[in-house]
Amino acid sequence: MRAPKGHAIEIAGRDVPITVVRHRMARRYVVRIDQDGSVRLTVPRGASIAGGLAFANRQADWIARERHRGLERAAPWEPGTQLWLRGRQVAIAIEAGDVRAGDESLGRPGPGASLRDYVETTLRARAATELVARTTGLAAEHGLEISGVVVRDQRSRWGTCSPARKISLNWRLIQMPPAVSDYVIYHELMHLRQPNHSRKFWREVEKVCAGWRDAERWLRRYGKELQ
Repeated sequence: MRAPKGHAIEIAGRDVPITVVRHRMARRYVVRIDQDGSVRLTVPRGASIAGGLAFANRQADWIARERHRGLERAAPWEPGTQLWLRGRQVAIAIEAGDVRAGDESLGRPGPGASLRDYVETTLRARAATELVARTTGLAAEHGLEISGVVVRDQRSRWGTCSPARKISLNWRLIQMPPAVSDYVIYHELMHLRQPNHSRKFWREVEKVCAGWRDAERWLRRYGKELQ
């Protein structure tokens, strides 16, 4: 159930509208920034909206940074635009009609195609092929049976493992260093052995991916920069 309109918080000296939503399953206040830069506050059932707005105001600096990042992500791409690919920041270039990301050729877009849409579509297709093959290979290597692998455009997760033993991966794993991408895959595969985040689970991760802590640090530092 939505609260009445008219709420706002102060961001960088300006009043920014905020949509307040009550959710009966929510356990805490949550602030989210949508792709268009709008701000949304989820309030648990029975909690104070005023308390939620005070919480959002305390997050003002973070909200300002996230809205700025969102505007940057929404800006049209052009030659020279930088993006992450296989753990490196590379520039997009167009040479004789072909699109390149660093030293990797992405082919030739059709007439009128948006550069961003073309690059993302191409990388998603490559991720689907590479990540499915890598996950299948690692599962077989460790004697794990999976029912399938899908690669999706997930916004809030790098990967999931369903009770039906299906692995879902974010296509943006192709933007990470291979060791970090492998860690995400291992993380989901180990949920086949331990469907939780208990100490037993992390021991299973440690057995197959000794560098998982370094991978976690990379994700915390650079994960939000992935396009």
